[in-house]
Amino acid sequence: MSHEKYNDCIEACNECLVACEHCATACLHEDDVKMMARCIELDRSCADMCGHCVREMARGSDFVERACQLCAEICDACGEECAKHKMDHCQECAEACRKCAEVCREMAGASAAANPATSDRPLRG
Repeated sequence: MSHEKYNDCIEACNECLVACEHCATACLHEDDVKMMARCIELDRSCADMCGHCVREMARGSDFVERACQLCAEICDACGEECAKHKMDHCQECAEACRKCAEVCREMAGASAAANPATSDRPLRG
């Protein structure tokens, strides 16, 4: 099973994961850590989801579309929060999140078109 069709999305997710981890760590060293709490929370959630998304794509899972949809949503939230802060690490993270969200949305649409039987299938049934 080839995962080459996912390469761009895997790359965007990996870049976003690294940017989010870096941002969260840098936020922990800011003078007012409490002010950065939401940013840190979203950085961690986003990094986790990006990693999960990469694993689903590497496996060629039936759940790639849903993973990418959720990843895009979390990236949007993280990117919006990071964009509120002027620090370079937050601005870099916001940009990585925007790129990842865009690529994940494209992947979710492509996966749904290629495999419509799984796109609306309930997780448990």
